[in-house]
Amino acid sequence: MTDNAANGQAPAQPQLSVQKLYIKDSSFEAPSAPHIFQEQGQPQIQLQLGQQVNALAPEVFEVVLSVTVTCKLGEKTAYLCEVQQAGIFGVAGFDDANRDAVLGSYCPNVLFPYARQSISDMVQGGGFPPFFLQPINFDALYAEALARRAEGGADAPALNA
Repeated sequence: MTDNAANGQAPAQPQLSVQKLYIKDSSFEAPSAPHIFQEQGQPQIQLQLGQQVNALAPEVFEVVLSVTVTCKLGEKTAYLCEVQQAGIFGVAGFDDANRDAVLGSYCPNVLFPYARQSISDMVQGGGFPPFFLQPINFDALYAEALARRAEGGADAPALNA
């Protein structure tokens, strides 16, 4: 029996709040410009995702979603676009497993549209055709990370608390 229940109060309900959304870092490089604009061919796009969770205070976390898009034409890099989209989230009343799920799945889902827009704006502003990142299933990525962690995989993400 919890103290709240003993006092006749309902147990605290889990609460999630978005306190702040911001770009922590961003960059755009077009190392082969202006000559790359005259190149012909099918671009090859490579996408890299990363995530970091930092505890800022009890029940307050910074989540940083890193998205890197590299576009190549043949051996030449047309552009390299990187965004670290971050947010500060209040996460209260969750047990450890559910808190980790919120931070590892829900929070990146909140951040992703902002990162996608930043990348799209930078690529187009760099003189290239519009680029739109396809939706990403962060629930599935989190489930894969849990499976790797359970198998003892070294590259499974962990909270930096």
